This record gives sequence, C-alpha cells and structure tokens, in this order.
Amino acid sequence: MKPSIYVTRKIPDTALQLLKEHFLVEMWEEEETPVPREVLIEKIQTVDGLYCLLTEQVDQGLLELAPNLKVISNMAVGYNNIDIKAASNKGIMVTNTPGVLTESTADLTFALLMATARRIPEASEFLRQGQWKSWAPMMLTGQDIFGATIGIVGMGRIGEAVAKRARGFNMEILYYNRSRKMEKEAELGISYVELNELLQRSDFVVILTPYTNETKNLISKEELLLMKDTAILINVARGGIVNEAELYEALVQKKIWAAGLDVFEQEPLPMDHPLLTLPNVVTLPHIGSASIKTRIKMAELAAQNLIHALTKDTPQNLVNKDLL
Repeated sequence: MKPSIYVTRKIPDTALQLLKEHFLVEMWEEEETPVPREVLIEKIQTVDGLYCLLTEQVDQGLLELAPNLKVISNMAVGYNNIDIKAASNKGIMVTNTPGVLTESTADLTFALLMATARRIPEASEFLRQGQWKSWAPMMLTGQDIFGATIGIVGMGRIGEAVAKRARGFNMEILYYNRSRKMEKEAELGISYVELNELLQRSDFVVILTPYTNETKNLISKEELLLMKDTAILINVARGGIVNEAELYEALVQKKIWAAGLDVFEQEPLPMDHPLLTLPNVVTLPHIGSASIKTRIKMAELAAQNLIHALTKDTPQNLVNKDLL
C-alpha cells in the first residue's frame, strides 16, 4: 500500500505527477484559495505526509490530530507557519525549498528597491489619471540608486545575490548578520557593521533575515529614527520583522523617505490598512519568488522532499535536523 499524502493547494502538474508516482495523493483543488481549516483538520488525521504552503498554520493542535504523519513538506524557504518544536517532539520531519528561489527573489528585491526609489508605480498612476500636463523640473523626482549605500540585514543566499546586483550599481554595501561572513566580504565587496551603524549610514535598508523570536519587530520606532530622512526601507523577508504601525508613523512624519514592502504581518493585507493610504509606499502581494520557472522548481523540490522522507531517505532540505 502506497503512503498517503495531502496537498493543500493546486500545484504545477510536473510536481503532482512526481507525487502520484509514489503516493496516494489527495489535493485541495483551488489554486487561489487556501484549504479551509476544518478540511485540513479532517485530512491530517489519516495521511503519512503533508504538502503545504505558508498559508497553512501547522501548529501543535493540528499535529496532535495526526497519528500517522511522518513529514511536512513546506513549499517555501521560510517555515514560521509550522511549529518545528512540536513536530520534532512527535518525530515528524519538516522540509523546505531553499536555493531554487534565490535569484528570482533577489531580482524582485532589487526591482522593488528601484520602483520605490524612482516612484515608478506613483508615476504610472499619475499618467493614467491624466495629471501629466507638462514637464517640470522637480516633478516626481526620486532617489538615486547608482553610487548609494545599501544596508542588507540578513546575509544569507538571497542577501548575497542582492549584494551582487548592488555591485553593478556601484553601491557601497553594508551588511548585518547573526554571524559575520569573512569569506564573503572580499568576494562580494561587502562590509560588516552592527545594526545601528547600518541604519544610520544606509540610503537603502533591505530586510532579508529569517523571522524568528529574535527578529520579531527588529525594525521598530527606535531603529527607524536612526535612519536618514532620505532613506528607503525594503522588506521582502517576513512582515513581523518590521513593526508596521511604527513604520506608518515614521513615513507620515517623514522620518524616512519611503518603503517598499512585499510582506506583511497579516496576509492578505486588509484593504483598509493605513500603509495603503500612503503614496510613498510600494506594496506587493508576497511575490518574491513568483517567476514561472522558480515556482515550478519549488513545487518539484517540495515533492522530492516528500519522496525522500517517505522512502526512508533523509531529505536534503530537512529543517529539524535534530531528528537525525
């Protein structure tokens, strides 16, 4: 009898076929709508493996209902939607999909930085609303990128990829990380500084650190007040790393110049959220890795993680390595 798995969202056909070669597969057929919690509760009680997205909260309560569950494959790099400790306590492997989305996410990060600095969405709307009456010397002027100073908070794979792009713009590259990366400093032309110094010196502060208890509200009022009033904050990591209420106040009071955000504390972002009222905020619906090739690679990697885990082979992308 093949192991049984549940897939919480419609995934690309190539990944689905991989799974069907090895497992009895049941899938929530909606592409845009997350699986309802009550359905997930029902399905988790019998399956051997769970293929999920960031939209599913796999907490201790859910895991207690899963006597047969052996592996959770998260189609994402992050895994703050999963209670890792609870999974480990039950001997359940948790896997993720790092690496394959590095370049696409770095592309999006730099695109968001440029769009915010040069006010591209605002300028497009200005034209579409018929407000463009004449050329004017200071109309829709933004901030220069070439030769500016970028501060990257979190120098993992994506941070390194963003640094490579920043080099092409002749930027001074500062970084802050949990551990210093001496070997990368010469290779990438980056300089390690403490967080406060990074905030004070940077024209662009780019958040790329994982979301943990230590990084929750890492950027709040105190940190925002350290930044230049011409500085731009870019967040493509997780929403909870930046205190959104205090970011809003900093933007309204012109303590910083603008923000570009791909992630939020609550997703989807409510349409009455105060940040949506500000012209100097560029907002995206969490599309950091959203290229066609990358999403297919992520889906296939998440499938391979399940296959390895349920065929007695250690998954390459095991998160809770303490199980080994």
